[in-house]
Amino acid sequence: MSEEYVKLISSDGFEFVLRKDIACISGTIKAILNEGVFAEAQNNECTFPDIRGSLLEKVCEYLHYNYRYKNQQDVPKFDIPPEMVLELLVTAEYLDT
Repeated sequence: MSEEYVKLISSDGFEFVLRKDIACISGTIKAILNEGVFAEAQNNECTFPDIRGSLLEKVCEYLHYNYRYKNQQDVPKFDIPPEMVLELLVTAEYLDT
């Protein structure tokens, strides 16, 4: 995989490929990839055994949303399904997003 991209892998095996600069909006992902001592930094893959695919997908959507609308006014609402709010909050806290 190109060094410009990173693969995020959920607990249920779903894989999401993002540009590295977008993925590194997450403080946790940035720390994992930039330390150099973790195997994840060597192959640009991060596996999250406690995050299921539907949550990781929403996190990826948010990272793109954050990147796109950073420092802009009149930002559109980011839609979060009500049934996902609590789990997404915990996941966002873990990922430092």
